[in-house]
Amino acid sequence: MGLVCCRRCAQVWPDTTHRCGRCGHRMSVRDPHSLQRVWAMLLMGLICYIPANLYPMLRTRTLFSVQQDTIVGGAISFIEYGSYFVAAVILIASVVIPLAKFMAIGFLAISVTRPSSVSAHQRQLLFEVVEYIGRWSMIDIFVVAIMSSLVQLNTLVAVQPGIASLFFALSVIFTMLAAQAFDSRLIWDVQAQSEGAQRHE
Repeated sequence: MGLVCCRRCAQVWPDTTHRCGRCGHRMSVRDPHSLQRVWAMLLMGLICYIPANLYPMLRTRTLFSVQQDTIVGGAISFIEYGSYFVAAVILIASVVIPLAKFMAIGFLAISVTRPSSVSAHQRQLLFEVVEYIGRWSMIDIFVVAIMSSLVQLNTLVAVQPGIASLFFALSVIFTMLAAQAFDSRLIWDVQAQSEGAQRHE
């Protein structure tokens, strides 16, 4: 549409404007540091995801014992008890989806810097799916918080969140920030550049 929005005060100006007439901020049609922030946030998310799977997510203390379960260990326990559906939900929400988000965001960041066989429409759809899933990524933390607040029977039984819950929450937050930092307009810029090159050929 030939317009550009100021990133400081959100005032809209013609795309030929170099400085915002309201706040004086330098105008740019595209975020020049978008990919740098994406890779930084994605790397932090991966770093936090490792201890989230190594350390216990839930600590259950009974009258005679203390049990600490990691994410995968908790899913295995549910399988042993015959709760296959609950185990599947835990594995999908805590293992499959986070790993898929890491790979999807990494793929999108790489695809705007080099030619890709995946169409721009498919990459845009992938970006929208990653952003939509992001709002549901904290479901594990909510479950741990609810269990910790409800199951407190003094000396008989007590459920407490493990240190992994903190790392998992940080990993989710960093991946959400990575998705938000990604400028999806870069997908279409790459397509426009490739189409222009094909016309010249």
